[in-house]
Amino acid sequence: MLAAAPARRFVCCTEAVAEGQEPVEPVGKMPEPPEPEPLQAVEAQEQSPPESGSNQPPPGGVGVTEQAEAASPAVKEEPVPCSPPQLDDDHEAATTPSPTPQAEDAHSVKKLSVDLPNDSVHVSAMGRKDSVWSLGEGQNPDELDKPINTPPLSILLIEKPQGGTIPVGADISFVAKVECKDLLRKPTIKWFKGKWMDLASKTGKHLQLKETFDRLTKIHTFEMHIIKAKENYAGNYRCEVTYKDKFDSCSFDLEIKEAEQGSQNIDIRSAFKRSEGQEDAGELDFSGLLKHREPRQDDTPEVDVWDILKNARPDEYEKIAFMYGITDLRGLLKRMKKIPKEEKKSEAFAKKLEPAYQADKGGKIRLVVDLADPTVDLKWYKNGQEIRPTPKYIFEHKGTQRIMVINNCSMNDDAAYSVAAGDEKCSTELFVKELPVKIVKGIEKVKTTVNERIELECEVSEEGAQVKWMKNGVEVPTGVRSRYRVKSEGTKHFLVIDDASREDTGTYSIMATGGTSEARVQVDLKPLKIFQDLQDITVKLGQPFNMHCEIFPGNVPGRWYRNGQLIQPNDRINIIHKHKVHRLEVATCSLHDAGDYTFVPEGYSQSLSAKIHIIDPPRVHLDSLNLPEQTMTIVAGNKLRLEVPITGEPAPRVVWMKGERVILESGNRVRAETYGDQTSLTIDVTEREDTGNYKIVLQNEAGEATASIKIKVVDIPDPPEAPLVPVVGGDWCSMTWEPPKYDGGSPILGYFIERKKKQSSRWMRLNFDLIKELLFEPKKMIEGVPYEVRIFAVNAIGVSKPSEPSKAFTPLAVTSEPTMLVVDDVTDTSVTVKWRPPETIGAAGLDGYLVEYCIEGTDDWVTSNTELTEKTKHTITGLTPGTKILVRVKAINAAGASTPRTLQHSVMVKEVIEPPKIRVPRHLKQTYTRRVGEAVNLVVPFMGKPRPKVSWLKDGKPIEPSHVNIRNTECDSIIFIRKAERSHSGKYEMAVQVDNHVDAAIIDIQIVDLPGPPQSITIEDVWGGNVALVWTPPKDNGNAPIIGYTIQKADKKTMEWFTCIEHYHRTCITITELVVGNEYFFRIYSENMCGLSETATQTKKSALIMKEGLQVKTPEYNDHDFKEAPKFTQPLIHTSAVAGYNATLNCSVRANPRPKVVWMKNKIMIVDDPRYRMFSNQGVCTLEIRKPSPYDGGLYTCKAVNDLGEAQVECKLEVKVQTQEL
Repeated sequence: MLAAAPARRFVCCTEAVAEGQEPVEPVGKMPEPPEPEPLQAVEAQEQSPPESGSNQPPPGGVGVTEQAEAASPAVKEEPVPCSPPQLDDDHEAATTPSPTPQAEDAHSVKKLSVDLPNDSVHVSAMGRKDSVWSLGEGQNPDELDKPINTPPLSILLIEKPQGGTIPVGADISFVAKVECKDLLRKPTIKWFKGKWMDLASKTGKHLQLKETFDRLTKIHTFEMHIIKAKENYAGNYRCEVTYKDKFDSCSFDLEIKEAEQGSQNIDIRSAFKRSEGQEDAGELDFSGLLKHREPRQDDTPEVDVWDILKNARPDEYEKIAFMYGITDLRGLLKRMKKIPKEEKKSEAFAKKLEPAYQADKGGKIRLVVDLADPTVDLKWYKNGQEIRPTPKYIFEHKGTQRIMVINNCSMNDDAAYSVAAGDEKCSTELFVKELPVKIVKGIEKVKTTVNERIELECEVSEEGAQVKWMKNGVEVPTGVRSRYRVKSEGTKHFLVIDDASREDTGTYSIMATGGTSEARVQVDLKPLKIFQDLQDITVKLGQPFNMHCEIFPGNVPGRWYRNGQLIQPNDRINIIHKHKVHRLEVATCSLHDAGDYTFVPEGYSQSLSAKIHIIDPPRVHLDSLNLPEQTMTIVAGNKLRLEVPITGEPAPRVVWMKGERVILESGNRVRAETYGDQTSLTIDVTEREDTGNYKIVLQNEAGEATASIKIKVVDIPDPPEAPLVPVVGGDWCSMTWEPPKYDGGSPILGYFIERKKKQSSRWMRLNFDLIKELLFEPKKMIEGVPYEVRIFAVNAIGVSKPSEPSKAFTPLAVTSEPTMLVVDDVTDTSVTVKWRPPETIGAAGLDGYLVEYCIEGTDDWVTSNTELTEKTKHTITGLTPGTKILVRVKAINAAGASTPRTLQHSVMVKEVIEPPKIRVPRHLKQTYTRRVGEAVNLVVPFMGKPRPKVSWLKDGKPIEPSHVNIRNTECDSIIFIRKAERSHSGKYEMAVQVDNHVDAAIIDIQIVDLPGPPQSITIEDVWGGNVALVWTPPKDNGNAPIIGYTIQKADKKTMEWFTCIEHYHRTCITITELVVGNEYFFRIYSENMCGLSETATQTKKSALIMKEGLQVKTPEYNDHDFKEAPKFTQPLIHTSAVAGYNATLNCSVRANPRPKVVWMKNKIMIVDDPRYRMFSNQGVCTLEIRKPSPYDGGLYTCKAVNDLGEAQVECKLEVKVQTQEL
C-alpha cells in the first residue's frame, strides 16, 4: 500500500475523495459568513507572457469543473445539498480558455490554480471578500481575473455537441461533426471538462471516445460516451477542434439528477476533504481496495471551526485541520485569506510575511518582509532554530526589504518560518509540494512456461518511490513466505517469481502516485512434443499386437481409451510406462478389440489416436457351380443370372470385371450385386459382346482373392463385307469375298449369293445349295446393263443379314486397238509418239490409253504413264541416248485393255540438231540509253537445239558478275544491272553456240548523267548597257553531247539571280539592256539530254554599268561586325512543378556566332538523359522535364558559350507531390 503523505503537505487545489473510498467523518460544522460574494480564482504569475489561444491546463492546477468531476459523494453524518454556482462575471472568467503555461521542469515555478469545485462550495464560502496571500513573488491576483481577448477563429464544426440532463447511472453521448472536403488530413479534436481537464487520459469503463469517417460525405464524426454517470460527472464540458491555423470550440453542460434530499448545511470539513493520495490521486483509484461501511453516528458536539481558525496563528492551521479531519489545507488557506482581518500596525515591520507560502519540491521560494526601520537587526528562524547563510539559504537586502531565498526545496523545508526584528516577530508556514511519481517505463507482457523465472521491471521518475504491485486487481503479497519477491534499484522496481506455475497467469500492474502500468503474464504448460505418434494397426484374428508412443515431458502419466471407454489392465492387456514411452500390449486379439484407441496425457488437451483393425482373408467358392471348364454358354437374347458364394471378414469388397472394365452395381442391362455371403452377375438381355472372361475380385484388409468365369454367347454371324468383282466379261463376271469378322460363336456352314440390276429393287438368288468357297462366277447377264451382287453367311444358329452390295459393274467387251501410231519427236532422253483412237469402242466406252516401251531385242515392256492418259500424244522420258526402243499403245475401258498397237520399226534415241539463232528485239537494235542510278533489265531471246551455250563480252572483255548480273534460260538470256553507272556504258556482245554452229549479236548501252559546269567564264567587254561574255565548254559532258547553256545575272546589291537566256548553243554572248549604275555578276549552267548541270560557273569580277561621261568613285565600305559574346536577354525564373506533369524551363540568349547551349542540374551537365528534352530556336532555349519527381528538384543552369565568351543563368525547380484529398 502507498503511504499517505502528511496532511499539511496537500496544498494543491481541492480534490474529491476517490470513488468508493471511505472519507474522514466530520466532527463539526462551519457557520455561514454574512456577506455572500462570488469566489474568484487566484493564479500564480508566469515568467513570460503566454501565447494567446492555447487551451492547455496548468501543470499544477485543476479547474472548477474538473474538480467537480473528480469528486465523489462523501459519506456524511447529515446529507448536505450543494447549492448551484452563481453565474456571474467571475464564473464566466473562470471557464474562459486561459493561455498556455510554460513547460514544467525541475527549476521552473509551477502555475497553481486554487479554483474550488462548484458543487462543493457553500454559499457562505462564496460570499467572502478576496484577501491576497503570497505564493512567492507573484502577479497581482486582480490581473489574473481579467478575461483574455481571444481572436476570432475559423469555424470547423458543422454539428456541435448539445448539453443534456440524465439521472445517476444512466448513459449519454455527445456528437461533434467536422466536414473535411477542403482539408487534406484529419483534424485534431480534444474533449475537456471544465477549464483544463483533458479527457483523453480519463478513458475507461465510464468514458469512451470514438471517431468515424464517412468517405462519401467526407465528414468526420467524433463521439464522447459517458457510461453509468455519477453525481460528480456533472459540470461544464468543452470540445476543441484544430486544423493547422483553424480553430473551433464548443461548450456544453451535463446535469446529473439525484434523489431529492432534505435541507442540509455544508460542513467545512466535508467541503475540504480530499483523497489520501498525492496531488493527482484522482487518477490513482485505490477505491477498490477499501472496505465499505455504513456511516456511523458521532456524538461529538458540533464545533465552530471558523472561530477556532480565526483566533489561531497560521502555524497552527495544519494542526487544527488535522484535528477536525480537514485534509484540503490549501483550499482552507484560500478561504482563510479571504476573511477580512484586522491587523495591528507593527512598529518594526512595514509589511510582514504572508500567512503561508507554497513551493514545489526541487524549486525555490523567496520570503520577503519590509522593515519600518532598516537599521534593526533581523534574524530568520526555522521551527525555532536560527538560519545561517548557506548556499541553500541566501539573504538579500533591497532597500527596506529583507529577503530570504530557499534553493532546491525539499520535504525537510516544509516547516514554520519566522523572522525577528528587535522584539517583534512575524511567522509563516512553507508548504513543499511533492511531485507525483510517474511511470517512465511500463512493465511488458510476459509469456513463458511453468518452472521458469519471471521478472517484471518498471521504471519510475523518482528514486525511493513507494509503489504497489497488483495481480488481477489484488495486491501481491510480498512476505517472507510469499512466492513473490519485490526489489528496487534506483528508479527501477522489480517483481520476481522464481518458479512460475500456471496459477501465476494473470494481469499484473504497478501503481504509483503519478500513474499505473499493467501487463499480461501468461504461464503455460511446457509444449507437448510427440516424438512418436500412435500408428494404425491391422491384425489378423487371434494374433497379438501392441501400441506405443513416445512424448515429452517424459514424467507425464496418461490414460488409454478404446472407443471412448477407459482400458483397465488384466491378464490379456498390459499397460507399460517407462520414461518417455507409453505402451499398450494385447496378447491375443478378438473382434472385440477392433476400434479407435486414444492415449491422453494428463493435464494436456492434446491426445494421440490410432485404429486397430481385425481382419480375415476373403475366398470365392466356384466349385459349387459345377460348370464344365468354368464356362457358361447362352444364346443371345436370353437373360443370364450367375450366383457365386463368397466368404471373408470384414465383408470383402466385390468387384466384377470384364477385361479392364468394372461392372457396376448401378448398371442397367449388366450389373453386379452382392448379398451377404454371395455375389451375382445379371445380364438382362445377352448380346454377343457379352462373350468373354469375367473376373471376380474380393478385397478386404486381410488380403485379396480372384476367380474367373468364361461366358459364351452364341448368335447368327455378322454379314460379310461387300464382295469384289475383279473380272467382267461380255455376259459374265467373277466375284470374291471375305468371311464375316464374327461367326456368331459357331462355325460358318456356307454362303448364299444374290444379284439384281442396279435400277431394280428385286434381288434374285443365284444358288440354292450353300457355297463353301469364297469365289463365284455369275453368268447369263446382259451386256451394257449395270448389276450389283450381295452375300449371306450361314451357321448353325441361322442366316446372317445380307452384306453391302458390291460396286455396280456392267458386263462389257474391250475396244479395238488404237490406230495410226507414229513418232512425233526424238531427243537425247525422250521420244514423243502420237496415235488415233480405236475404230470400235463399244458400250463400255474408253477410259484412256496406256503407253509401254521396251528395248529392242527384249520382251520387258515398261509402262511409261502410271495413270491413264486421255490424250493421243505422249512423251516417254528418262531414256538413254543412243538406245533403240519399241513403243506400243493400249486402249483401256471398264472391260479391260484392248489389243496393243506397236510401232513397226524401232526408234533411235538421239536428238536432231537445230542451228542457233539470236532474235534481237527491235528497241535493242539501236543504242540503249539509261540515266545513272536507273535499273537496266534486257531480255534477249534465242533459238537452237540442243540448248545453246550463251556467252557475253563487253568491249571484247568478259563481264564481271559482280558488276552485271546475267541469267540464261532455255530460250532467252537476261542481263540485269540494279543501279547503272557510267562505267556500265559500252558494247555488249552476245554469242550462242550449238556444236559448231554459232550466232552473235551486239547491243550498245549508254549510261548518261548531268554535265559539269563550264570550265571558265570571262567578261570580255562592257559598254553602255551591254556586257560581252566568253566561256569554255565543260570538262565533263555527262557521257552525252552538250545541247545548250543557261546564262543568269545578279545585281551585286541583292545577289538575286535572274535568267537572261536558256538553251543557248554558242560559247560567247552579249547581254544587253543592263541598268546604268548597277554592278552585275554572271553565271552559266551547261545542259545535256539529262538536264542542267548541278552547279554553275560564276564570273570572278563584276561588270559595272557606268554612265557615259561621268566618273564615279565608289566609296570604301566597311562591313559592320555583328559578332558578340553570349548575353541572356530573358533569364530563368524559379519554378514550382507538380510531380507527374511535364515542366519546362525557358530563357533567351543573343550571340554571334551561334553559341553552344549547355544545361546543368546542380552544376552537373545533363547529357543523353531520356527524362530531359532540350530545344533551341531563334535564341529561345527550352529544357523540358518529363514527368518530374521530387528527385528532379534542384538548381538548374543554362550556359551559352561561343568564341567570344560565355554566359549563364540559374533558377530553382521545386517538385511538389500531389496530395490526395480526404
